Amino acid sequence: MIESKAIGRGENEGHLLEPTQIRLVVPPELNMVDLLGQEDLLLRLIEDQFESVISVRGNQITIKGMPAESQAVSALFTEMISLVEKGEQLTPENIERTIEMLRLGDCSPSAVFSDVLLTHKGKSIRPMTSGQKHYVDAIRKNTVTFGIGPAGTGKTYLAMAMAVEALKHREVGRIILTRPAVEAGESLGYLPGTLFEKVDPYLRPLYDALFDMMDVEKSQQLTDKGVIEIAPLAFMRGRTLNDSFIILDEAQNTSPEQMKMFLTRLGFGSRVVITGDVTQVDRPVGQSGLRVVRDILDGVSGIEFVDLKARDVVRHKLVQRIVTAYTQFEEQKAAKSDD
Repeated sequence: MIESKAIGRGENEGHLLEPTQIRLVVPPELNMVDLLGQEDLLLRLIEDQFESVISVRGNQITIKGMPAESQAVSALFTEMISLVEKGEQLTPENIERTIEMLRLGDCSPSAVFSDVLLTHKGKSIRPMTSGQKHYVDAIRKNTVTFGIGPAGTGKTYLAMAMAVEALKHREVGRIILTRPAVEAGESLGYLPGTLFEKVDPYLRPLYDALFDMMDVEKSQQLTDKGVIEIAPLAFMRGRTLNDSFIILDEAQNTSPEQMKMFLTRLGFGSRVVITGDVTQVDRPVGQSGLRVVRDILDGVSGIEFVDLKARDVVRHKLVQRIVTAYTQFEEQKAAKSDD
């Protein structure tokens, strides 16, 4: 229950409004420690983020401050209560992300965090930002989804989780994971071993993500049976991929011709997710297929492009700052070149 009232009289238009007091009553079945953290750790984190005065007595939370901010704090606690009611564990990280989402005003944090894609060994894989939520929803409703954004935004990881879940629920008969081997020329030929041993380093990140969601023994069995296939992009040529969840990773390193070849492999009952970062093209010459494809396919029914931003980075906070700094640098550089 939420109760709101002004403290004192309101001012005339053009003047600051009087502070507001909002009182929230937490459902009695909820443990206040789950809501506020051990030794009020989460409460102190919230107090550091806002100027409103927050006091707790029993299962009542009182917020005093200017109207807009008091409403924001109230909305934050309402989301936190919703998450705890759904059995979610609150952490400093997801509280910070909840505050950020509420400030952006583009998605309900409880809807984001409660969208569990896959659970493996007690670990839940879910979107952690509004951008990631938009991404997984796009994958659910489209045949082909492009996830474009910087490193650490969960492009491949979330797509992999959805592929494994689709396989478990028999929505598809197999998973196909592929990447371009950008060193497919002379330098690859100098590497020792068979062809598969030569391309294995390029595919290793896909194996790492898969093993995070499925037992190694189980994934090996499915790989031996052909239910899971991890192969370089060149192996897709000439095939029609039916009843499959197909992920093309590092798509910025495809040529326009390779991108067209890959997209035309799509068969009946299949879903495709294409991920990449157009700022990290490793191709030595020629255009990136990921840069070109948007101009060709944007607006085509059944295909969606999702742009993930620096705020969607879920690695160490410093990674988010690094991505933001590089983005600003590139924008400034482009602005100067236009002058």
